[in-house]
Amino acid sequence: MPMHDWKRVEAGIYHDFHHEWISEIKRALNRGLLPEDYYAMAEQQAAGFGPDVLTLQDVADPTSGGGAATLTRTRPKTTHHAQTAAEFHRRKKSSIAVRHVSGDRIVAMIEIVSPGNKNNASAFNAFVQKACELLEHRIHLLLIDPFPPGRRDPNGIHAAIWAMVEDDPFRLPPDRPLTLVAYECELVTHAHIETIAVGEPVPDMPLFLEPGAHVLVPLEATYRAAWDTVPARWQRVIAPPAG
Repeated sequence: MPMHDWKRVEAGIYHDFHHEWISEIKRALNRGLLPEDYYAMAEQQAAGFGPDVLTLQDVADPTSGGGAATLTRTRPKTTHHAQTAAEFHRRKKSSIAVRHVSGDRIVAMIEIVSPGNKNNASAFNAFVQKACELLEHRIHLLLIDPFPPGRRDPNGIHAAIWAMVEDDPFRLPPDRPLTLVAYECELVTHAHIETIAVGEPVPDMPLFLEPGAHVLVPLEATYRAAWDTVPARWQRVIAPPAG
């Protein structure tokens, strides 16, 4: 399933798809992709983002061990990789802390970027700050941006986040302007980056649950399932028939 050009429709149409994609990812994680002592929930406004998929660890029985699913402990092979020179600390600080949900510990989050995250300076800066807060608190983050760069993020939203801590900038390939990044948080922060263009398949991406250990999120299959719920009237606008 290729990534579509979501700029063809107004934000409300995209938000309906966005909600379905979030739900499909949550279902996939809870249907056997996560080990037994982890679970995922959709949260409307988590840590200032929203909606997101939160991956939580059940602290009631931390020694329960895994179920059928196991964590992959080899380094994912993404097209681009970067790491911070030292522990992740922003140049600009914020006093807002990441909250806990239902008493259980948040270990990871998945965020799919929406037009509202980029449509004004205040929203964009808030988004970047919230991402940095998560990484500072060593909460792993999978960030999916299906929109091309704008004047606030000429090299994509990952470059804006990375610039908060590193002087070595990320340069977005001009022919592949859409970004997917899996952040792995330990003493240093690793960024595992894929870039794609409209019309290219949506790659599956790692979601880290602990340093050096991840599950692979089936973004292509969940994207397809969400796309199937888009009304045919809007499918024809977003992906017009050839010819």
